[in-house]
Amino acid sequence: MKLNQKVRTIREMNHWTQEQMAEKLDMSVNGYAKIERGESKLSLEKLEQIANLFNMDALEFMNATQKGVYFLHNDSVDNNVVYYGQNDESLLAEIEKLKLMLKHKDDLLEQRQQEINRLDRIVNLLEQK
Repeated sequence: MKLNQKVRTIREMNHWTQEQMAEKLDMSVNGYAKIERGESKLSLEKLEQIANLFNMDALEFMNATQKGVYFLHNDSVDNNVVYYGQNDESLLAEIEKLKLMLKHKDDLLEQRQQEINRLDRIVNLLEQK
């Protein structure tokens, strides 16, 4: 996906209109729309402004556009994190790896809870004496 398409995708993920983006970037709606259509090249300064709006630095934003992966943190009260990615084998492998890591974490938490329960029983027995 090209940079202009990624800008549009992330803008839409944030539920912002082109008008809102243009206002945030202090530019005309037509000027911003040209960026999204790929009719106008992004200057480094404008790229940094856009990346900052998405709570990213320019390099992180550029890397995200090459990989097709985004993690957006919503600063609202509900603290949502949104993931967007393209469906290729490397991403699917990464997802499987993360699932295994989560399963391992859950197993460790279950073991810890069992140990806490065992220690609680010991404490209760000692208190009864």
